[in-house]
Amino acid sequence: MSTNSSIRLIRHATLLVTVEDTTYLVDPMLSAPGVNPPIQDTPNQRDNPLVPLPDIELAYDAVVVTHRHTDHFDEAAKAELDPNVPLFCQPAEKEAFVEDGFTDVRPIEDKTMFNGITIHRTSGRHGHGELAEQMAPVSGFVFEADETLYVAGDTIWYDAVEETLERFDPDIVVLNAGEARFNHGKPITMGVSDVAAVQAATDAQIIAVHMETINHCLLTRDELRANTENVHIPADGELLSL
Repeated sequence: MSTNSSIRLIRHATLLVTVEDTTYLVDPMLSAPGVNPPIQDTPNQRDNPLVPLPDIELAYDAVVVTHRHTDHFDEAAKAELDPNVPLFCQPAEKEAFVEDGFTDVRPIEDKTMFNGITIHRTSGRHGHGELAEQMAPVSGFVFEADETLYVAGDTIWYDAVEETLERFDPDIVVLNAGEARFNHGKPITMGVSDVAAVQAATDAQIIAVHMETINHCLLTRDELRANTENVHIPADGELLSL
């Protein structure tokens, strides 16, 4: 990435993504530890979030929400975000954000421009089979400028992710790992094999987030680090200039 571009992991899937001097707050989950109940029907019944937010100022020009599951947009975010900030989202969720009091909601059907950056919305599959249908809709976003950044969102590895990599040839890919799962069925976010599949399909630098914060995300950073190579696995609050 260029010197004026960076990615900071706040916690879980919450990111500050700076592209050519414009900063996007992605998937804000801002709750204090333990204030939300566990995700039900999962092996690890602990109140969420499991860890605190790092002590970092959230300065941003726009907000991007991949989907409105509570670990990507929560009541604390609704209360604390600037209601007049440009907010990019899936078309299906526009009205919910308007009802929340946001005044500049910009659903992306295919693509849009913001501060000279093209933002594309991409497809995601949040699990397998019928469970994925129940979890839908979810999206990823590609930020296209001098460098191209792909935030895949809550998805497993499948053909649409591969097609996105082929179409945009991104420089940076952010993957939601953690191998989130329920007591039944397959994982609903990426695990070791999904990350490896992405690596095999692209020359991009890979950043893995979405771990150790929500009770049903069972893959740890150490486990992912031990089973992959050349994957950036940031700590909460860590700034990456790649």
